[in-house]
Amino acid sequence: MLEIGEYPILWHLMKLYSYYGIDDFIICLGYKGHVIGQYFSEYCLMESDLIVDRTTAGPIRHSPAAETWKVTLVDTGPSTMTGGRLRRVRRFLDGEPFCFTYGDRVADIDIHALVRAHAAAGKLATLTAVRSADRFGAFTPIEGTSDIRSFPEKPQGDGAWINGGFFVLEPEAIDYIEGDSDIWDLDPLDRLAADGQLQSYRHGGFWQPLDTVHDKTVLMRLWDSGRVPWKVWDRRSDRASAPLLRHVG
Repeated sequence: MLEIGEYPILWHLMKLYSYYGIDDFIICLGYKGHVIGQYFSEYCLMESDLIVDRTTAGPIRHSPAAETWKVTLVDTGPSTMTGGRLRRVRRFLDGEPFCFTYGDRVADIDIHALVRAHAAAGKLATLTAVRSADRFGAFTPIEGTSDIRSFPEKPQGDGAWINGGFFVLEPEAIDYIEGDSDIWDLDPLDRLAADGQLQSYRHGGFWQPLDTVHDKTVLMRLWDSGRVPWKVWDRRSDRASAPLLRHVG
């Protein structure tokens, strides 16, 4: 819920997906999940014009809702790891491919292109590869392909491709998660890679996490400058059609 400008980073992520036609969201709640729940319960009221008439049963919304989102909030436990959280919301999925994203980064990723790359590869999992500082799980794609055969935990040096945290998954990918203690970036991805079921989609555009005070300073400076690379929803170009997917984050 850390804010960039006047909106939490979660809102920025949802605006990105909504721009590409994905409006059905499942949010995995953990520590202070009630804060997220309260935000969405009040969001429509904050973003719409209201008339309060005491002669009626309740408020009258005078302008349309700001977004067309359907948001499912699921308490996945305060200490559950990232893989375990995904495993816990499986019952809310409809058996179709879906997007899965961490809630602490922004990017100008072409979600349509990511979904198309996943569909063309025919694998259970596609991760978005980005280039950044050596703080995340680096990997080496097989030369001439997008396949990943190993997923080491430690980074491999400057300029390495790293896991950017934007995925498209088949429901069967969740079978690689054994329980609440599984961290998605570790054993599940490693097992998917070993089975030849993990591929990468390389994103050469903007990507920035929000892990430190410095990261927030970088993002706030961009926001305040009006030059916001990830604000794709303000672009005037028409959106191409794409398969309608659900997003889990």
